[in-house]
Amino acid sequence: MAAGSKQLDPVERIQTGFVHFKTEKFERHVDLYGKLATDQTPKFMVFACSDSRVYPSHVLNFQPGEAFVVRNVANMVPSFNKTHYSSVGVAVEYAVLRLRVENIVVMGHSGCGGIKGLMSIPDDGGRDGDDEFVESWVKICSPAKAKVKSAHSDLSFAEQCEG
Repeated sequence: MAAGSKQLDPVERIQTGFVHFKTEKFERHVDLYGKLATDQTPKFMVFACSDSRVYPSHVLNFQPGEAFVVRNVANMVPSFNKTHYSSVGVAVEYAVLRLRVENIVVMGHSGCGGIKGLMSIPDDGGRDGDDEFVESWVKICSPAKAKVKSAHSDLSFAEQCEG
């Protein structure tokens, strides 16, 4: 935020954003949103990072209804397990079986804090810290971390994280 500028109230920001959507998007595309209110037929399922700087619809220029998007820290897609990570599993099942998506995309990005966190976990197990839930989550990709470290041991930590 620029020096001297007034900080916007969070509730006002949400209200302003909704009014902008309603007048600049919804009211200009009533037919599209009317159709989407009754049906969705996305061709893509996209796994993307929750990072606030990276919006898959902006980056890939998707319009409403084109993509079923799942966002989580470090855009992880864990292997199937009915008791762990069920929110990801149910999203895949719904997209594939109900929506009949034709393409599944896993979209990474540079400077991902989740990937940096994964890559910085000591190989002997872990570390004590306040982010044990995050650490447990990113460890889903420990096999990928091992492959990167093995195949690219000559690269710096930053280069290994960028992949």
